[in-house]
Parts: sequence; C-alpha cells; structure tokens
Amino acid sequence: MKIAFYAPLKPPSHPIPSGDREVARLILAALARAGHETELASRLRSRDGSGDPARQRDLETLGRHMAKRLLRRYLARPETERPQRWITYHLYYKAPDWIGPAVADALDIPYIVLEASHAPKRARGNWASGHAAAEAAIRRADAVIQLNPADLECVRPLLADPARLTLIKPFLDGAPYRVAGAARAKHRARLAGRLSLDPAKPWLLAVGMMRDGDKLASYRLLGDALGWLQRAEWQLVVVGDGDARPAVEAALAPLGAERLRYAGQVARDALPEFYAAADLLVWPAIGEAYGMALLEAQATGLPVVAGDVGGVSAIVADGRTGRLLPGGDAPQFAMAVDALLTDIPARRRMAAAAMEKSRAEHDIAVASAALDAVLQNVAMPTGWPRRLP
Repeated sequence: MKIAFYAPLKPPSHPIPSGDREVARLILAALARAGHETELASRLRSRDGSGDPARQRDLETLGRHMAKRLLRRYLARPETERPQRWITYHLYYKAPDWIGPAVADALDIPYIVLEASHAPKRARGNWASGHAAAEAAIRRADAVIQLNPADLECVRPLLADPARLTLIKPFLDGAPYRVAGAARAKHRARLAGRLSLDPAKPWLLAVGMMRDGDKLASYRLLGDALGWLQRAEWQLVVVGDGDARPAVEAALAPLGAERLRYAGQVARDALPEFYAAADLLVWPAIGEAYGMALLEAQATGLPVVAGDVGGVSAIVADGRTGRLLPGGDAPQFAMAVDALLTDIPARRRMAAAAMEKSRAEHDIAVASAALDAVLQNVAMPTGWPRRLP
C-alpha cells in the first residue's frame, strides 16, 4: 500500500536528534516491515512554540499553498501511483496539520492521525487557531492511533465513532538492545576504560537532551534527588548534549566531579552499550510523553527509576520492571534509587522482566502488525464531504 506520511512537528529527515524524530523513523520502519511503501509528503514544520498568531497565520497560508501544490503533483501521476492512505504523526495545537486533510479529501483516501493530543484550555489564547485546526483534523480523521494513553481522555470525545480509535503501545526495534544486553560484561569493561569508571561500583545512567524546559527540569530534579545519596558508592553517566549543558552541569555539580561522567551526544547505534553497561536508568521524566530512553533501557534489560508522569506507566511496570515515583518528588525518587542500589537480586529480577515485557509488548514486530491492521481495515464515513483545497 502506498502511504503519504507527514510529521508537522519535526520531519524524520531533520538533522537534530530527538525522541520525536526517532519515533517518526520507527513508524516508517514499522510500515515498511508490513510491506507498505511510504513517502514523505512534506517537510513543512508547522510548529509555533512562542504563541505568535501572525506566524500561525503565515504557516496556515503556506500549508494550504503546499497542499495545492502537492495535490497537483499527485494528480499528475497514474492513479495506481498515488497515495492510498495519508498518515499525519504527532498532531497538536502547536503543530497542526494544514496539509493532510485537504489532500486526503481531494484524493478521496483515508486520513489517519497517529499520536494526537487535544488541550481544550487552548481554545482561546495565542494558539487558538492551531488548536482549532488540530481539533478539526482529529474530528476529520478516519482513524486515530494513539501511542500515549495519557491523551485518550481528551481525544476520544472528538470522535463520532469510538471504533476509529486504536491504542498501540510505544515501540522500538528491540533487536540491537537485546544483543547489547547479552554482552553486558564486554560493554561495561569498554566503557569503564573509556570513561574512567570503577566497574565495581554501581553505575547510574541518565539519557536526555540538554535543553531548556522539561529536560532541564528533569536534570535539576535528578541532581536534587541524587544529592540525598552522598554516602552511597555510585557513579552517574550522563548521555546527552545541547544548549542547556552549562545549566545541566551546574545542577549536577554538587554531586561531585568524582561521581560524574559526561559522555556527550552519542550516536543512536552506540546507545545500547551504555544501557547494557549500567545498573539503573534514572530519569524524573518531567513533561515526557512516555520517554524513548525508558523504552530503550528496558529493551536492554536495564531497570529504571522514573517519574510517574504522562504515559510513562505504559512503559514501566512499577515494582516489576522498575520503580515509578510521583512526579517532582525528589526524596521519594532518592529512596527508590537507594533501595535498588543495595538490592542486587531485585535489580536482576527487574532486568529480566523488563526485557521480557519489551519483547512481548513493545517490539516493532508487534507494532507493525497492529499498524497494518488499522491501514487495512480503515473505512471512510459514507457521505463525508470532499472538496478540492
């Protein structure tokens, strides 16, 4: 099946790594695995993070112009070479879809939204137009696929037919992580030499981009929480980089330079060895949708301690694959880390359970089959109005 794919927040071809870009790439890989042929319909980033109505109007104008141009390109092809489905990934008020609904209407093909969020409080204010456009697209969708269960409550009422909504668990290609997890000793020895780490002491791992906002807030809470563990023997490896690195280093500095190791930005294919070598992933997850690092860690067999926010509980099974603590509570976070640092048998049980859960529930093979089922079975409402953009 031929599919037009669009990610208004950040295209999968964007040069700057992020969790959102990685999920877009995973979706494309899952679709290819199911035998579908995808093409990137547009690279237009419709995101306005500052709440500038003038910029939003300009983006709407540009989006509508690009929809017309894209449609002309599609209509110039033989009918068998045109898209048969349209998928828009990650739709919300700051990044609405000004292209997909119009093109899907004109081509008379199903319009599918994958990962939507709806914030009724944004109906008025600086993002009112983006909110209205995102809501209209969700209502228009012939199918909505959600990865983050935290968004279901607000998205579901927009759908005239609840059968249009499908929940698929967050996923990844777990194969390289499982391979790395089976070679823990090798990776631990190599990283111990590279980063001057003591392999006899527990290694805590934090993986996150260093940028202002929620990421920086997570690093600050992590520094606060680990500050309660000064008497324990442990080391913290930090993977990530970005404009907020000085602020991150300032937040973690009280932990002591002898405990800290900064690995910087690490290529995605090198990440599994960090997860495999560590003893615990520690991440407060402030503002996370669900957290790709948490998913990757568990696929490697690494237990996690995380904040119970957003859709994190869809990934981490509290008490079985890690620990979930109330968001923003540094003392409780510290207590959970301290308990697992001293309980090696518990960490081993959680490691095995994490890898098992990842393979059974969060692997790309599972997601590929679920996505294919939606694409094959989606039906457009009869009598839906179609009009050229």
